Amino acid sequence: MDRRLGLIAGSGELPLAIAAAARDMGYTVTVVGLESITDPEISSYAGDVRWVNVGRLGALIDTLKQAGISKAVFAGKIHKSIIYEGKVIPDLKLVKLFLTLKDKSDDSIMLAITGALEAEGIRLQKTTDFTGPLMAPHGVLTKKKLSADARKDIEFGWSIAKEIGRLDIGQTVVIKEQAVMALEAIEGTDEAILRGGRLAGKGAVVIKVSKPEQDMRFDVPVVGIQTLRSMAAVKAGTLAIEAGKSILLNKEHFIREADKAGICVVGHS
Repeated sequence: MDRRLGLIAGSGELPLAIAAAARDMGYTVTVVGLESITDPEISSYAGDVRWVNVGRLGALIDTLKQAGISKAVFAGKIHKSIIYEGKVIPDLKLVKLFLTLKDKSDDSIMLAITGALEAEGIRLQKTTDFTGPLMAPHGVLTKKKLSADARKDIEFGWSIAKEIGRLDIGQTVVIKEQAVMALEAIEGTDEAILRGGRLAGKGAVVIKVSKPEQDMRFDVPVVGIQTLRSMAAVKAGTLAIEAGKSILLNKEHFIREADKAGICVVGHS
Protein backbone atom coordinates (compact mmCIF):
# COMPACT_ATOMS: atom_id res chain seq x y z
CA MET A 1 0.00 0.00 0.00
CA ASP A 2 1.32 3.44 -0.96
CA ARG A 3 1.82 5.39 2.28
CA ARG A 4 2.80 8.66 0.62
CA LEU A 5 0.39 11.55 1.11
CA GLY A 6 0.37 15.05 -0.29
CA LEU A 7 -0.98 17.77 1.99
CA ILE A 8 -2.11 20.96 0.23
CA ALA A 9 -1.99 23.38 3.14
CA GLY A 10 -4.03 26.55 3.49
CA SER A 11 -4.08 28.87 6.49
CA GLY A 12 -4.82 28.13 10.12
CA GLU A 13 -4.14 25.25 12.49
CA LEU A 14 -5.90 22.48 10.58
CA PRO A 15 -2.97 21.67 8.23
CA LEU A 16 -0.73 21.22 11.30
CA ALA A 17 -3.24 18.87 12.92
CA ILE A 18 -3.69 16.80 9.75
CA ALA A 19 0.05 16.59 9.12
CA ALA A 20 0.53 15.25 12.65
CA ALA A 21 -2.40 12.81 12.33
CA ALA A 22 -1.24 11.49 8.95
CA ARG A 23 2.28 11.02 10.28
CA ASP A 24 0.91 9.09 13.27
CA MET A 25 -1.09 6.92 10.85
CA GLY A 26 2.14 5.91 9.13
CA TYR A 27 2.06 8.22 6.12
CA THR A 28 5.09 9.96 4.68
CA VAL A 29 3.75 13.47 4.22
CA THR A 30 4.80 15.90 1.51
CA VAL A 31 3.37 19.34 2.21
CA VAL A 32 2.69 21.82 -0.55
CA GLY A 33 2.70 25.12 1.32
CA LEU A 34 1.10 28.20 -0.23
CA GLU A 35 3.34 31.24 0.00
CA SER A 36 2.07 33.94 2.41
CA ILE A 37 -0.86 31.70 3.40
CA THR A 38 0.42 28.51 5.04
CA ASP A 39 1.81 28.74 8.59
CA PRO A 40 5.62 28.25 8.34
CA GLU A 41 5.34 26.08 11.47
CA ILE A 42 4.16 23.30 9.14
CA SER A 43 7.87 22.51 8.67
CA SER A 44 7.87 21.12 12.22
CA TYR A 45 5.19 18.60 11.30
CA ALA A 46 6.51 17.25 7.99
CA GLY A 47 10.02 16.63 6.73
CA ASP A 48 9.23 17.53 3.15
CA VAL A 49 7.69 20.97 2.63
CA ARG A 50 7.62 22.56 -0.80
CA TRP A 51 6.36 26.10 -1.40
CA VAL A 52 4.34 27.36 -4.35
CA ASN A 53 2.44 30.55 -5.13
CA VAL A 54 -1.32 30.20 -4.58
CA GLY A 55 -2.05 31.13 -8.21
CA ARG A 56 0.27 28.51 -9.72
CA LEU A 57 -1.98 25.50 -10.15
CA GLY A 58 0.42 23.97 -12.65
CA ALA A 59 3.31 24.27 -10.19
CA LEU A 60 1.21 22.70 -7.44
CA ILE A 61 0.38 19.70 -9.60
CA ASP A 62 3.97 19.36 -10.84
CA THR A 63 5.25 19.49 -7.24
CA LEU A 64 2.96 16.64 -6.18
CA LYS A 65 3.85 14.56 -9.23
CA GLN A 66 7.59 15.08 -8.71
CA ALA A 67 7.17 13.76 -5.15
CA GLY A 68 5.41 10.66 -6.50
CA ILE A 69 2.12 11.59 -4.85
CA SER A 70 -1.07 9.86 -6.00
CA LYS A 71 -3.16 10.70 -2.90
CA ALA A 72 -3.57 14.17 -1.44
CA VAL A 73 -5.69 16.03 1.10
CA PHE A 74 -6.73 19.68 1.32
CA ALA A 75 -6.54 21.33 4.74
CA GLY A 76 -6.93 24.91 5.85
CA LYS A 77 -8.64 27.94 4.42
CA ILE A 78 -7.82 29.83 1.27
CA HIS A 79 -9.99 32.92 1.43
CA LYS A 80 -11.63 33.52 -1.93
CA SER A 81 -11.43 37.25 -1.27
CA ILE A 82 -7.78 37.20 -2.40
CA ILE A 83 -9.06 36.78 -5.96
CA TYR A 84 -10.90 40.11 -5.76
CA GLU A 85 -8.13 41.86 -3.86
CA GLY A 86 -5.73 41.25 -6.74
CA LYS A 87 -3.44 39.06 -4.64
CA VAL A 88 -3.56 36.09 -7.03
CA ILE A 89 -1.60 36.13 -10.27
CA PRO A 90 -2.91 32.95 -11.95
CA ASP A 91 -0.84 30.77 -14.24
CA LEU A 92 -2.23 29.59 -17.55
CA LYS A 93 -3.61 26.37 -16.06
CA LEU A 94 -5.61 28.25 -13.43
CA VAL A 95 -6.85 30.79 -16.00
CA LYS A 96 -8.14 27.95 -18.19
CA LEU A 97 -9.79 26.31 -15.18
CA PHE A 98 -11.62 29.53 -14.24
CA LEU A 99 -12.90 29.85 -17.79
CA THR A 100 -14.66 26.48 -17.42
CA LEU A 101 -16.55 27.45 -14.25
CA LYS A 102 -20.31 27.96 -14.33
CA ASP A 103 -19.86 30.34 -11.37
CA LYS A 104 -17.26 31.20 -8.73
CA SER A 105 -18.90 29.53 -5.75
CA ASP A 106 -16.61 27.62 -3.37
CA ASP A 107 -17.91 24.24 -4.52
CA SER A 108 -17.51 25.09 -8.21
CA ILE A 109 -13.90 26.18 -7.71
CA MET A 110 -12.94 23.27 -5.48
CA LEU A 111 -14.62 20.64 -7.66
CA ALA A 112 -12.81 22.03 -10.71
CA ILE A 113 -9.45 21.91 -8.90
CA THR A 114 -10.25 18.38 -7.70
CA GLY A 115 -10.95 17.39 -11.31
CA ALA A 116 -7.65 18.93 -12.45
CA LEU A 117 -5.77 16.92 -9.82
CA GLU A 118 -7.55 13.69 -10.70
CA ALA A 119 -6.78 14.22 -14.40
CA GLU A 120 -3.10 14.10 -13.39
CA GLY A 121 -3.53 10.91 -11.35
CA ILE A 122 -3.80 12.58 -7.94
CA ARG A 123 -6.86 11.48 -5.98
CA LEU A 124 -8.19 13.76 -3.26
CA GLN A 125 -8.91 12.14 0.12
CA LYS A 126 -11.59 13.16 2.60
CA THR A 127 -10.33 15.63 5.18
CA THR A 128 -12.24 13.64 7.78
CA ASP A 129 -10.14 10.53 7.07
CA PHE A 130 -7.51 12.24 9.22
CA THR A 131 -9.62 14.08 11.81
CA GLY A 132 -11.53 11.34 13.66
CA PRO A 133 -10.65 12.49 17.22
CA LEU A 134 -11.17 16.13 16.23
CA MET A 135 -14.83 15.85 15.26
CA ALA A 136 -17.14 17.81 17.56
CA PRO A 137 -19.16 15.65 19.98
CA HIS A 138 -22.83 16.14 20.78
CA GLY A 139 -23.97 18.16 23.78
CA VAL A 140 -22.73 21.06 25.89
CA LEU A 141 -18.93 21.00 26.15
CA THR A 142 -18.34 23.90 28.55
CA LYS A 143 -19.04 24.86 32.15
CA LYS A 144 -21.48 27.49 30.95
CA LYS A 145 -24.75 25.76 30.14
CA LEU A 146 -27.12 26.46 27.30
CA SER A 147 -29.73 29.04 28.26
CA ALA A 148 -33.35 28.81 27.18
CA ASP A 149 -32.95 31.97 25.07
CA ALA A 150 -29.82 30.64 23.34
CA ARG A 151 -31.60 27.35 22.64
CA LYS A 152 -34.42 29.26 20.92
CA ASP A 153 -31.87 31.17 18.83
CA ILE A 154 -30.18 27.93 17.77
CA GLU A 155 -33.51 26.39 16.78
CA PHE A 156 -34.35 29.54 14.82
CA GLY A 157 -30.96 29.93 13.14
CA TRP A 158 -30.07 26.32 12.37
CA SER A 159 -32.20 25.97 9.26
CA ILE A 160 -31.00 29.38 8.05
CA ALA A 161 -27.39 28.29 8.38
CA LYS A 162 -28.18 25.07 6.52
CA GLU A 163 -29.88 27.03 3.75
CA ILE A 164 -26.97 29.40 3.14
CA GLY A 165 -24.78 26.29 3.12
CA ARG A 166 -27.03 24.66 0.53
CA LEU A 167 -26.75 27.80 -1.58
CA ASP A 168 -22.94 27.68 -1.12
CA ILE A 169 -22.84 31.17 0.37
CA GLY A 170 -21.34 30.39 3.79
CA GLN A 171 -21.67 28.17 6.83
CA THR A 172 -22.07 30.62 9.74
CA VAL A 173 -24.91 32.79 11.01
CA VAL A 174 -25.08 35.16 13.97
CA ILE A 175 -28.42 35.35 15.78
CA LYS A 176 -29.87 37.47 18.58
CA GLU A 177 -33.43 37.10 19.91
CA GLN A 178 -34.56 35.11 16.85
CA ALA A 179 -33.28 37.76 14.43
CA VAL A 180 -30.45 37.39 11.94
CA MET A 181 -27.53 39.71 12.71
CA ALA A 182 -25.11 38.41 10.05
CA LEU A 183 -24.72 35.74 7.40
CA GLU A 184 -21.25 34.59 6.42
CA ALA A 185 -20.27 35.25 2.83
CA ILE A 186 -16.90 35.82 1.19
CA GLU A 187 -15.42 37.57 4.25
CA GLY A 188 -15.23 34.34 6.30
CA THR A 189 -16.39 33.21 9.72
CA ASP A 190 -14.42 35.60 11.93
CA GLU A 191 -15.48 38.74 10.07
CA ALA A 192 -19.11 37.57 10.08
CA ILE A 193 -18.92 37.04 13.86
CA LEU A 194 -17.44 40.50 14.42
CA ARG A 195 -19.97 42.20 12.15
CA GLY A 196 -22.97 40.37 13.60
CA GLY A 197 -21.75 40.67 17.17
CA ARG A 198 -21.33 44.42 16.91
CA LEU A 199 -24.91 44.72 15.69
CA ALA A 200 -26.30 42.30 18.28
CA GLY A 201 -24.54 43.56 21.37
CA LYS A 202 -23.76 41.21 24.25
CA GLY A 203 -25.02 37.63 24.12
CA ALA A 204 -25.20 36.81 20.40
CA VAL A 205 -25.40 33.19 19.29
CA VAL A 206 -23.00 31.97 16.60
CA ILE A 207 -24.04 28.90 14.59
CA LYS A 208 -21.66 27.05 12.27
CA VAL A 209 -22.79 24.02 10.25
CA SER A 210 -21.77 21.74 7.43
CA LYS A 211 -23.47 22.08 4.07
CA PRO A 212 -26.45 19.74 3.56
CA GLU A 213 -24.49 17.88 0.86
CA GLN A 214 -21.07 18.50 2.38
CA ASP A 215 -18.16 17.19 0.33
CA MET A 216 -15.80 15.97 3.04
CA ARG A 217 -12.80 16.44 0.72
CA PHE A 218 -12.88 20.20 1.31
CA ASP A 219 -14.48 23.08 3.20
CA VAL A 220 -15.37 20.99 6.27
CA PRO A 221 -16.42 23.46 9.03
CA VAL A 222 -13.63 24.14 11.53
CA VAL A 223 -13.60 26.07 14.80
CA GLY A 224 -10.57 26.94 16.90
CA ILE A 225 -9.15 29.51 19.27
CA GLN A 226 -9.51 32.33 16.72
CA THR A 227 -13.26 31.65 16.61
CA LEU A 228 -13.42 32.19 20.38
CA ARG A 229 -11.31 35.34 20.16
CA SER A 230 -13.67 36.83 17.60
CA MET A 231 -16.67 35.94 19.77
CA ALA A 232 -15.04 37.34 22.91
CA ALA A 233 -14.27 40.61 21.10
CA VAL A 234 -18.00 41.26 20.63
CA LYS A 235 -19.17 39.50 23.82
CA ALA A 236 -21.03 36.75 21.93
CA GLY A 237 -22.33 34.19 24.40
CA THR A 238 -22.95 30.87 22.64
CA LEU A 239 -21.32 28.84 19.88
CA ALA A 240 -23.32 26.01 18.29
CA ILE A 241 -21.42 23.68 15.96
CA GLU A 242 -22.64 20.64 14.09
CA ALA A 243 -21.84 17.50 16.05
CA GLY A 244 -20.03 14.81 14.07
CA LYS A 245 -19.54 17.06 11.04
CA SER A 246 -17.40 19.91 12.39
CA ILE A 247 -13.73 19.88 13.34
CA LEU A 248 -12.85 21.17 16.80
CA LEU A 249 -9.14 22.04 16.98
CA ASN A 250 -7.15 21.51 20.21
CA LYS A 251 -10.30 20.48 22.04
CA GLU A 252 -9.04 20.64 25.64
CA HIS A 253 -7.39 24.05 25.18
CA PHE A 254 -10.40 25.29 23.22
CA ILE A 255 -12.81 24.37 26.03
CA ARG A 256 -10.57 25.94 28.69
CA GLU A 257 -10.46 29.18 26.71
CA ALA A 258 -14.24 29.11 26.17
CA ASP A 259 -14.72 28.68 29.92
CA LYS A 260 -12.41 31.64 30.61
CA ALA A 261 -14.39 33.78 28.17
CA GLY A 262 -17.76 32.67 29.55
CA ILE A 263 -18.84 31.21 26.21
CA CYS A 264 -21.15 28.22 25.99
CA VAL A 265 -20.11 25.72 23.30
CA VAL A 266 -22.59 23.09 22.21
CA GLY A 267 -22.45 20.31 19.64
CA HIS A 268 -25.86 20.29 17.95
CA SER A 269 -27.47 18.27 15.19
